[in-house]
Amino acid sequence: MDIDAVNTLSYEEFVDALGNVVEKCPIIVAAVWSQRPFGSLAALENAINEFIEALPESGKEGILRCHPDLAGRDLQSGTLTRESREEQAQAGLDILNATEVSLMARLNEDYKERFGFPFVICARMNNKTTIIQQLSQRLENEHMAERDCAIEEVKKICHLRLQGLVLTDIPNKL
Repeated sequence: MDIDAVNTLSYEEFVDALGNVVEKCPIIVAAVWSQRPFGSLAALENAINEFIEALPESGKEGILRCHPDLAGRDLQSGTLTRESREEQAQAGLDILNATEVSLMARLNEDYKERFGFPFVICARMNNKTTIIQQLSQRLENEHMAERDCAIEEVKKICHLRLQGLVLTDIPNKL
């Protein structure tokens, strides 16, 4: 669908189609629906990002808490959202060996204990090696810096998910 089709969607259709561009947070797209019509995919993405940025710190952390652990029990049990399952598989997190699974579980627990929300990284822009490296490195961050970093990763995930759902305007070369 293109941006013109997005702009004609009813509220329910809009939320159904775009509700998981931010993991398990359909309220975000519900909130920006009233800003239609969007002139472009970038305008829609900007509206989502502005909504996220305007949230209080507790709201931003709430968004982060909606994300699953990477290579965690939801992946193992098959209860991830379709988008998360595909993203984690693309990064190779679905084929970790036993040592890597154990390491990820320990790092995920350490991270959640330190920050109070799961580690978030755009898996589609990384692989299992860089994800493990980033998880280890980001454990050293201060709380506010890490929250800000994780929110930027949410925006990257949202960007890629939107690109997969909404066609960009490509000039006709005829």
